[in-house]
Amino acid sequence: MSSLLPTKIVPLHPLRVFVVEHHADTRRCLQLYLETVGHTVRSAATAAAALSALPGADYDVLICDVGLPDGTGWDLLHRLPAPRPAYAIAMSACGTHADQVRARAAGYRHHLLKPFPLPELDAMLEEAAHELLLAR
Repeated sequence: MSSLLPTKIVPLHPLRVFVVEHHADTRRCLQLYLETVGHTVRSAATAAAALSALPGADYDVLICDVGLPDGTGWDLLHRLPAPRPAYAIAMSACGTHADQVRARAAGYRHHLLKPFPLPELDAMLEEAAHELLLAR
């Protein structure tokens, strides 16, 4: 796996990312990748854990699996107290048009189909960083 990860590439704009993913290996790999490229990462494995941690977390981007053991990523985003994340990315193994439409309707900016190419995620994070810079 280490050959798949870049050797400490610094993103143009490091972000604070919160990942919600129930599959432990996927969560660890995603966190390792994001940290390797220079982002700060916090994570949770369930909707309940995320709902407990997110209101006090200092993060720029939410990346959330749609299928969680105790709810959906769509519901999680709706249940977050204001202010909700300005930039949220849904991820799922289901990538039908209906899934993408539902993700957008829930408030997600993008819907990543697992397994996704890392450059696709990087592009979304750079888009988020750019928007955050413009908002400041």
